[in-house]
Amino acid sequence: MDKLTAARVLLDVAQTESFTATADRLEMSRPMVTRYVEAMENWLGARLLNRTTRKVSLTNMGKQVLPDMQRWVEQALHLEESLMPGESLTGFIRISTSMSFGFSQLMSALYEFRKRHPGVTIDIDAQDKAVDLVAERVDLAIRTASNPDPSLIGRPLAPCESTLVASASYLESRPPITVPEDLREHECLGYKNFGRHEWYFTRGQEKQSVEVNCPVTGNEATVLLHGSLAGMGISMQPNYLVEDMLEKGELEAVLPEWELNTLTIYLLYASRKHLSRPVRALIDFLVEYFDGKF
Repeated sequence: MDKLTAARVLLDVAQTESFTATADRLEMSRPMVTRYVEAMENWLGARLLNRTTRKVSLTNMGKQVLPDMQRWVEQALHLEESLMPGESLTGFIRISTSMSFGFSQLMSALYEFRKRHPGVTIDIDAQDKAVDLVAERVDLAIRTASNPDPSLIGRPLAPCESTLVASASYLESRPPITVPEDLREHECLGYKNFGRHEWYFTRGQEKQSVEVNCPVTGNEATVLLHGSLAGMGISMQPNYLVEDMLEKGELEAVLPEWELNTLTIYLLYASRKHLSRPVRALIDFLVEYFDGKF
């Protein structure tokens, strides 16, 4: 059996702590995963994994040899990349992203990426909630946050600034909004936040927070966006999603002289040491593509 593949399989099992999860992630049968692990143990003449009905864990010997095995696999991947031209890049990537970023920004970026690498196939899981990258077999997640999950590797992609927006018809039928406190007299569309919706504002050295009334809430930006377009109220939207609508007059900015909290769009992945060549290429491409875009 191929020793390099066996090493990659064993490293993945050490990460997932499950033969079944590794089989799903690597798209091979569970017996084949077992064979690769046993082959690696036979080659090294030592038991590397403890197996129980509930959990798989590294033995003391496994912990000892794991760093060397990781370096070996990494070196092999670097050698592969140096010898293979970019045009020959092939493989499969599963991406998790928010619906708003997916349709407004990501698809055009992936179109350009696949023009360079047509041999790469991509599956997109669009939902506005955190996913278990290992359990869901996700190679790369794109999420907006102030502090990303510390158990994941987070590479900043771009800043995410937001704007309060509403339709002209809504604003014309309601009291004027000149300061943040005026929002208390308005209907707002909020993200699910345990029943409390507090918006934070900054103008120079001045800082304010306002608890707003949200008769309609949702867990996804584009749903709230269409609520604002329909005249239901004021929503907080990422600039990348509403800039065109503001320019066309489809929406109006509310309190534009006040700044809202700026978050960061992150590329998240489980481990640097288990990135496939296509995933690494996509990460580098996205960082370049979105550099200075927002």
